[in-house]
Amino acid sequence: MAVEKWNDEKFDAEIGSQQLIVIDFGATWCGPCKKLHPIMADLSQEYEGKLRVVEIDVADAPKVAQKYGVFSVPQLIFFRAGERLATINGLQAKGKIAEQIDRLLV
Repeated sequence: MAVEKWNDEKFDAEIGSQQLIVIDFGATWCGPCKKLHPIMADLSQEYEGKLRVVEIDVADAPKVAQKYGVFSVPQLIFFRAGERLATINGLQAKGKIAEQIDRLLV
């Protein structure tokens, strides 16, 4: 499954899903964000059918970024049924992100 790209409206329409959603908040000017995108694309394929991976550029979704306190990027926020379950700040290794996913999929 490909990484989805959302804005404020798409977030409001989709965030209530019962499936685990990992949102990768970033920005076009953010170097670490560009390094995180391929990691998240790999995880999207490895966990296909178990979760959705979404990229949100904070410039395209300022309301969502403000609502969830995204003041630095990259930042991953994990949701299920509209509820924030966990957050990972900054560029992290693929294994650390996968560990968090595995904890939340149980």
